[in-house]
Amino acid sequence: MASENPTADDAVNGFNRPEMFSENLAGTVDAYDRHVFLCYKSHLSWPPRIEASDADPFPKRVAATFKARKNDLPLKTKITVCEVREEAGFLDGDVLIFPDMIKYRGLEESNVDSFFEDVLVNGKPWTAGVPEVFSGSHVYVCAHGSRDVRCGVCGPVLIKKLNEEIELRCLKDQISVTACSHIGGHKYAGNVIIYCPGADGKIMGHWYGYVTPNDVSDLLDQHIAKGEVIKRLLRGQMGPSVAEDKGADDQKVANGEDTSKGKTNHVESDNLSNKENMGGCCQGVNGVSCCRSASVEQNNEIEETPEAQKKGSKICSNWPQLQQRDILTAVGVLGAVAVVAVVYKLYRRAG
Repeated sequence: MASENPTADDAVNGFNRPEMFSENLAGTVDAYDRHVFLCYKSHLSWPPRIEASDADPFPKRVAATFKARKNDLPLKTKITVCEVREEAGFLDGDVLIFPDMIKYRGLEESNVDSFFEDVLVNGKPWTAGVPEVFSGSHVYVCAHGSRDVRCGVCGPVLIKKLNEEIELRCLKDQISVTACSHIGGHKYAGNVIIYCPGADGKIMGHWYGYVTPNDVSDLLDQHIAKGEVIKRLLRGQMGPSVAEDKGADDQKVANGEDTSKGKTNHVESDNLSNKENMGGCCQGVNGVSCCRSASVEQNNEIEETPEAQKKGSKICSNWPQLQQRDILTAVGVLGAVAVVAVVYKLYRRAG
């Protein structure tokens, strides 16, 4: 819990703590191919070890099943708890799967086994649920304060700043910000994960550490809008490891090649893992882009006056790259879901 002196919190556990920027971030995230988020309550209610809490049997059951089935999973998988956000349509028991951009509702303690068997192990539609598509860009910020005070201090500040800057850019319908639980590496707080479309529309995932409120604009305007990785903050990414990913200081997001070939089955987990693993936490909520085409933007451009800027008026832009990638992603995801829907119907009939 934060003290009554915010300045002291920041100096000891926040963005001005002595350990900030003291270590090289590259390679501090193990390679993985799939990230599953379990929506569960508020980050303020999570115990330090949510994966082992008798008071929280649902995530405890997920963690136990994950540990028991890890050798059966065909993809390197991470599982993390994120908080419920009803305004964004993410409810208790919802499961979000990246990079598939598929959501299942209604996971509960009694049907965890069937979810793992159907979806994560066999890659089939879940017999107890219907796959739903979600889109846009998603930012997850570790705010698991009961686990480590550093994320408890830094996480909420970053979430607030991200939402403020997203609001200024008129992108609330395109970028979602959610608190998540322990993802490893509390010493790197603020810890941020971004899942968003790459230049080709494929979903990419990048982990950042030592993020401060001053970095938020770069995350939005460079990473999400332009697909440029902020190399100085990069911990790792979904797919190839940082060590394999050579390039300029601010490199373009990878093109989403198939990186699973030649990999052995292995699972890295976060808070929903076995106790031995102690290592190193933007949705278009309604799928509608607030971006405008270049021609429309030129015809409707209104110059903002200095007075308006001083009043904190919105700095909405057309973000053409984001719009193009969202379209590519939507086409790809819808095509995939159409296939899933057909398979789902056939699977249910066969059952």
